[in-house]
Amino acid sequence: MGDLKLFQISEQGTEELYGQSMTIEKSLQQLFEKNLEQLLGIRFVASEYSTGRTHGGRIDTLGLDENNSPVIIEYKRSTNENVINQGLFYLDWLLDHQAEFELSILKHYGKEVSDTIDWSNPRLVCIAGGFTKYDEHAVKQINRNIELYQYKYYENDLLLLDLVNATTAKPVTTSSEFSVTSKTVSDYLKQATVESKDLFDGLVSYLMALGDDVQENVTKHYIAYKRIKNFACVEFHPSTQKILMYVKVDPDTVTLERGFTRDMRGIGHYGTGDLEIVLYSNADFEKAKPYIEKSYEAN
Repeated sequence: MGDLKLFQISEQGTEELYGQSMTIEKSLQQLFEKNLEQLLGIRFVASEYSTGRTHGGRIDTLGLDENNSPVIIEYKRSTNENVINQGLFYLDWLLDHQAEFELSILKHYGKEVSDTIDWSNPRLVCIAGGFTKYDEHAVKQINRNIELYQYKYYENDLLLLDLVNATTAKPVTTSSEFSVTSKTVSDYLKQATVESKDLFDGLVSYLMALGDDVQENVTKHYIAYKRIKNFACVEFHPSTQKILMYVKVDPDTVTLERGFTRDMRGIGHYGTGDLEIVLYSNADFEKAKPYIEKSYEAN
C-alpha cells in the first residue's frame, strides 16, 4: 500500500497532519464498536465474547455484516502480535458453534435476521495502527475472508481508515440452505442467454476494475461488490433474462425512469441499496455507470 498523507488546506497554504495510533487499546475498540455500521457496514453483536472454558479465549468484537455473514474483529495491540492466527482460531470456533451465534442474533435482531445468517462467507477483520509485510503476505496464503485495516487518529477528531489487504475465499457449504436442492445466483447464471451472459460479464468486469480495493462476495441470492462497505448488489433473473442491481444512491437525487430505475425504500429486496437499476442491454449499462461510480465513491 502507498503511504497515505493527510493535509489541511487554508489560505496560507497546506499543512501536513500527522496521525498516530491510539495508545489505549480499549478506547480504539470502544470507538469502533459504537460506530461499526458507519465505519465498516457491520452490525454490533458482542464485545469481549467468551469462547468458553475449554477453548479459553475472548473474541474482541463479534458482528454481522450487510450480507448477513458473521464477522470476527480483532485489534492488533503491538507490531509483533500475531492477530491473524488468533482471529483464525476464533473463526474456526465460531463455525463449530453456529447455534450459539444464531441465538445471539435472535436476541439482538430478531428471528427474521437470525434465519438469514449466511455461514458460507464468515469474515475475519483485523484492525491495527500498522501491519508488517509478513502480515500482508500471510493473508494471501490463507483461503479465508480476511481483511486488514490500518487506522490513524488525528487531532480535531479525525480518523483515517485504510483497507491494506483483503482476501476472498471460495464460499463454504456448511449450511443446509446451500444444499444441492437449492438454487443459487450462480445456478441462475447458467440459464442466461449468450447476450445476457455477455452483459453480466461486462458488468462484473467493470465493477471489479473500479479499483484494486473492490471485493466480490457471492451469496445465495446475489453477488455483492464492496470496498469497505457494499456499493453494488447484483442479481440475475433467468425467466426474464434481466439483471437487477442495487446501489447506495439516494433515489431523491435521481430522475427515476420507469423500467430502468426504482426507489426501493420501504420495499423488501435482497442485498443493500435504495436505488434499483434494471439492465437488459448495453445501453442500460452505459446509463447505469454514473450511479455505480457514485455508489463506489461513497462506500
